[in-house]
Amino acid sequence: METMSYLEAGRAALSDEMSADPDVWALGEDLGRGGVFGQYRGLAEEFGPERIMDTPISEACIMGAAVGAAMMGTRPVVEMRFSDFALCAIDELVNQAAKARYMFGGQTRVPLVVREPMGMWRSSAAQHSQSLEAWYAHIPGLVVTAPATPEDNYRLLRAAIRADDPVVHLEHKDLWPVEGALERTVTPPGAEEFGRARIARQGGDLSIITWSAMLYRCLEAAEALAAEGIQAEIIDLRTLWPWDKATVLESTARTGRCLIVHEAVAVGGFGGEIAATVQEKVFSSLKGPVRRLGAPRVPISYAPPLEDMVRVGTEQIITTAREMMHAK
Repeated sequence: METMSYLEAGRAALSDEMSADPDVWALGEDLGRGGVFGQYRGLAEEFGPERIMDTPISEACIMGAAVGAAMMGTRPVVEMRFSDFALCAIDELVNQAAKARYMFGGQTRVPLVVREPMGMWRSSAAQHSQSLEAWYAHIPGLVVTAPATPEDNYRLLRAAIRADDPVVHLEHKDLWPVEGALERTVTPPGAEEFGRARIARQGGDLSIITWSAMLYRCLEAAEALAAEGIQAEIIDLRTLWPWDKATVLESTARTGRCLIVHEAVAVGGFGGEIAATVQEKVFSSLKGPVRRLGAPRVPISYAPPLEDMVRVGTEQIITTAREMMHAK
């Protein structure tokens, strides 16, 4: 076991895959300098500029080149710098990469990974702070991962690189310094990593479903609730497509209460899909309505006090959980 930061775990995953497979390479802006957050630091020196490739400032160009290279048999890892910037390459990803395997009757595949740093981080403002995971989960043909821990960033990124379908790998910028233990393996994690949630904390009174950076606020809330005698079960989805319906439904049927927490805007958020599924599948076990917590439908501000107003906080989770427990 090693102790690594979330950022270092992502770098280790890419390094391990590139060492194991010469067809794995990365492309994007400023990778030769280590990437905008340092997540590629040292890789250009280790693997050379043909495998850690700097590109023009054109997301459509980057994604288009990667789609073609993937269809020709390589495994590109695309760095988009910020998830917001990937919108400039949405046609190449959504209309080409996601659909090619189906439209060509399985005669081709597009094994590429799109790394998209997401979420609110240090006053990054409206064009650098969005959480757009629901957009990608909506698109047939895409796998969507959202790791919350260093171990999951390592395991899910390696699994994504091994996958034969395009994967959108969402790394939360606020998690870069978070440290944790992980085991670097010679055998890469496979597709079994997708669609497998993790019960981060066990409890019998309330099921809280979350992913990415919100995991830590939910865990903080669960500790405070435990002091009041409320035992919340925290489920970290890890991947949003596929998502682990079995674990969520089993937990909710057992506790009778379901709260979904995400940083993304609540309107049209992936929490709505989870809520609808829970309502449809375990309605008779529910002791009250399914609740969701997400951001209001407003742009994210630069000013920290305004940024905090749209961020789902620990106290908001605690208050909502209390209301659910005491509802008649």
